[in-house]
Amino acid sequence: MTASVIASVTAPLAGTTRSNATSLNVKLKVHPVILAGGSGTRLWPMSREQYPKQLIGLLGDDSLLQSTTRRLDALETDYPLAGELVVVANEEHRFTTAEQLRTSGKLSRLILEPAGRDTAPALTVAALSIAAADQDGIMVVMPADHAVADLAAFNAAVTAGVRHAVNGQIVTMGIVPTHAETGYGYIRLGAAVTQPAGTDTPDDAASKLDVHALDRFVEKPHLELAQRYIESKEYWWNSGIFIMRASTWLASIKHFQPAIYDACVAAYEGGKTDGDFFRLQRDAFAASPSNSIDYAVMEPLGNDPTVSTGVVVPLQAGWSDVGSWDAIWQILPKDADDNVGRGRVMFEGAASTFAHSEGRLIACLGTQDLVVVETDDAILVADKSRVQDVKKIVGRIRGDGGGEASNHRKVHRPWGYYDSVDNGDRFQVKRIVVKPGAQLSLQMHHHRAEHWIVVRGTALVTRGEERFIVSENESAYIPLGTQHRLENPGKMPLEIIEVQSGSYLGEDDIVRFDDTYGRQ
Repeated sequence: MTASVIASVTAPLAGTTRSNATSLNVKLKVHPVILAGGSGTRLWPMSREQYPKQLIGLLGDDSLLQSTTRRLDALETDYPLAGELVVVANEEHRFTTAEQLRTSGKLSRLILEPAGRDTAPALTVAALSIAAADQDGIMVVMPADHAVADLAAFNAAVTAGVRHAVNGQIVTMGIVPTHAETGYGYIRLGAAVTQPAGTDTPDDAASKLDVHALDRFVEKPHLELAQRYIESKEYWWNSGIFIMRASTWLASIKHFQPAIYDACVAAYEGGKTDGDFFRLQRDAFAASPSNSIDYAVMEPLGNDPTVSTGVVVPLQAGWSDVGSWDAIWQILPKDADDNVGRGRVMFEGAASTFAHSEGRLIACLGTQDLVVVETDDAILVADKSRVQDVKKIVGRIRGDGGGEASNHRKVHRPWGYYDSVDNGDRFQVKRIVVKPGAQLSLQMHHHRAEHWIVVRGTALVTRGEERFIVSENESAYIPLGTQHRLENPGKMPLEIIEVQSGSYLGEDDIVRFDDTYGRQ
């Protein structure tokens, strides 16, 4: 993006009306922006650093990311929806994120963060991308890991928000609180706000919402303060969903956080397209301060309306941030005793219990207010009142060097996945599944040899100067220090059992010579 384009989209829009904004840009579009860079720890052991909660089907067959994209299928506001989503994701999750977006049938521009810098820099690079393509689109900004049950109510709230955002205001979605929650940020409401002039449909659902000016954002309170907030009826929960023009955000972040703005402009201008991805310039993005949308802009916005003002639109659509196992228990259907079971679960005399099995049978006998989550390599048992402390367990695992904090036993790769079936002194056994037409990198190991046994499909093996086919019930041996590659030339998944043996079996003992997926 050139400096002149950046200057044109960061000029404040105060005083711009909906009608004259439309006349200035008849092609104004609504651009969904999905922030998918999280690596949440509160939903361990399902959510891991390398496979975070937005990529997991916690509430159904779709992952939370896929559910977020499908939420847009029926979205219709006063302006047309852009044909391409903008998704900002962590570089480490790029292949799974891209695959899930393709499965959802969504055309996406996937911007990769080389390092986590929280939501304010992520939104800034998304705004720069939209500004470069559309000069000044309206952004509907959503976390990838939230749930919304009532899509009609969501559509009405977004429509109302867009009508205010087109005038240069920053809109946040507020949730009318049901209880004193200490895990959410709060928004203090200002005066009631009427529907902007020039709205063509004054009697639709969007126009009937109880919209307020933003007075201020406040941090997560302690329980007593949260109770006072609820009793005052002046505070709503912060949903983390925002609507604003790209120019409004860029002008605001430049005004309140110039260091973030400068770093993101340098990272975007120095970035490059790489296949399905747009890679930000690594060093420039790493130089950005880490900050959230709330702290970077929304909190100071209430005290300094130089660039923009804030508006709060109620979102009464069955929203949840899916931030804990307790939240998932609240969302899902329950039996007569308020139990929720997923997978192979039995309840006997249990009440208010959540149990999730990835394979083994979980039998809950006389349990109450418990959470039990089983995966291949870890089991969580927690009192429901303590589920926010799961992150402390993850911190201890990480401190002890345990791999369960970062990866599942089953690890996804762009070519398929592997499952670590067994390991011991100087050996490891993996089940490897390669997608049709996919191939692993041409590689070599310094410390281990490998023995491959094909149990399903057909393998094309490169071993040194040789290339040969290995069929079901046949095997190939890869000596230590030999260049090799595994490919699936067939039309069905290739499944092999790999036995590694050697003095060191870590995943970092891989020297890649050629890789279809651009890995080093």
